[in-house]
Amino acid sequence: MPETSHQTAADRSQRFGALEDRTEPFSAGDWALFTSIALIWGSSFLLIAISLDSLHPGLITLLRVGLGAVAISLAPRTGRKIEATDRRSMLLLSFIWTAIPFTLFPLAEQHINSAVTGLLNGATPIFVALVSTLILGRAPRGAQLAGIAIGFVGVTLISAPSLSEGSTQALGVGLVLAATVCYGFAINLAAPLQQKYGSVLVMRSMLWLATLWTLPYGLWGLRSSTFEAGPVAAAVVLGTIGTGAAFLVMATLVGRVGSTRASFITYLIPGIALVLGVVFQDDEVAPIALGGVVLVVVGALLAGRRSN
Repeated sequence: MPETSHQTAADRSQRFGALEDRTEPFSAGDWALFTSIALIWGSSFLLIAISLDSLHPGLITLLRVGLGAVAISLAPRTGRKIEATDRRSMLLLSFIWTAIPFTLFPLAEQHINSAVTGLLNGATPIFVALVSTLILGRAPRGAQLAGIAIGFVGVTLISAPSLSEGSTQALGVGLVLAATVCYGFAINLAAPLQQKYGSVLVMRSMLWLATLWTLPYGLWGLRSSTFEAGPVAAAVVLGTIGTGAAFLVMATLVGRVGSTRASFITYLIPGIALVLGVVFQDDEVAPIALGGVVLVVVGALLAGRRSN
């Protein structure tokens, strides 16, 4: 899962079901899954940037969710259906976990580069922890409170260079942060649904719904797209592999090593996004932003702890 998967270990555990973590060392196959999913999700920001060279942001989003829905539908079906009592939650989830944030990221990358976008998206665990405390009606304290505070300082440092460049880059930062706030609510909402129905069924249903919601904007973007081979290929990879197949790989990894250890991927994604953006797009990232991402990772680790 691209940028839509960056969470704390506790929330990963809820999303994919309360699977017991295994204690034996990773096998070669485990490491292959772990590395592949980190690279896939970390590269999503670069793929968006490449797609924007000739495709409209709305069309990129439509291709992403539509092809992702097709890819994940290739997985074996369980035969279970979403119950009527949970359909309202699924509708809401399809907006705040996919349709809205997947629309915001291409729009944001029209104003800021892919590396900065990936670094900002690394703050998602901070918002997950904050929303979780709000839902539970319990104020964060101790390590959790410190983690949220440190994380927000890190977000400020990552954002500062872009904000100083003017309103257009500030808009890009705001769009990414809005997407991460959506993830904060979505991941908490998804937890009970995935425990009840399994991660694949929930994600498949959500992607098909999101395809409907993003269809009008995507079709409208057809007239502003030139369909060059490289950008189109990037969008196809983003949808089929970066969205649909990636989720299936993550579900497999969780089944093999447990939720907590699989969730460590979260902390690799900003670094991968940074390296790929600098190497392939010549993205510029201010030193202060690099310090910020360190604080975000530290904050996420602390915020993911259970408050006593």
